[in-house]
Amino acid sequence: MNQPPRHLLQIEGLHPPQIAAMLNVAESYVLLNRSGKTQRDLLRGRTLINLFFEDSTRTRTSFELAGKRLGADVINMSVSTSSVNKGETLLDTAATLNAMHCDLLVVRHDQSGAPALLAQKVDAAVINAGDGTHEHPTQALLDALTIRRRRGRLEGLVVAICGDILHSRVARSNIHLLTTMGSQVRVIGPPTLIPPEAERLGVTVFHDMQRGLEGADIVMALRLQKERMARGLVPSAREFFRFYGLDAAKLAWAKPDALVMHPGPMNRGVEIDSAVADDPAHSVIREQVEMGVAVRMAVLDLLSRRSRRND
Repeated sequence: MNQPPRHLLQIEGLHPPQIAAMLNVAESYVLLNRSGKTQRDLLRGRTLINLFFEDSTRTRTSFELAGKRLGADVINMSVSTSSVNKGETLLDTAATLNAMHCDLLVVRHDQSGAPALLAQKVDAAVINAGDGTHEHPTQALLDALTIRRRRGRLEGLVVAICGDILHSRVARSNIHLLTTMGSQVRVIGPPTLIPPEAERLGVTVFHDMQRGLEGADIVMALRLQKERMARGLVPSAREFFRFYGLDAAKLAWAKPDALVMHPGPMNRGVEIDSAVADDPAHSVIREQVEMGVAVRMAVLDLLSRRSRRND
């Protein structure tokens, strides 16, 4: 990647060398974090604002930790107590943020396209931390890093993404990244939870878990997003688990050494069984959390390089 990107709004449109470069920088931060060292001078004097219009524990905390490990001044803006709840528009918020002269802006919003709109209106580098049902690019990057560290590659792997594909921005970002990097991606779920355009994204659609999981190297379970779901898409959580919840019996249809992933938070007993989620022989769910900090450090580093060059 000769020129660092200005913003990170989506995975769609990124090329393999760009993705590989991000993963390579993130790899260096995995090693740095495990050594107990930090680079607190890298973003010294820079301001990172976490602007979250939706609740998040993992993503916001890992961006906060990533910023602090690089030496940035980190501000978490609580939208529940901000002027947004008093009627301020997103563009008004953009103007306010611009007046604060922040350098990096991490945005999570329930409306698709909100981070892209802010990126047009602020001087800061904008990172999409999840927008509506559109994308969640850093989640896909951390998932890819987890897979690549365990399997040594992304090309040629069979990745099965299971569950609520329709409402999942994580699924969309992973589909774009994994297909771009040469993985064979399958999506598995009931017809009501598969988007009609799924096959146009280069994936194979399955409605039967056994057929979809056969020969899979990676099995990624997704959270059932009831907050975005119209009534009638799923009969009940119990029924969903019976047919699409990942348990030991269903996992046995995948390859014997298949990795189990989940972006969190997990609904145990709904999309994944506790025994599978906690199985050290297969589950890399905790490792995903660790990779999240390294990936977000890499993204903050790369996106701030332009402004550092101008200093």
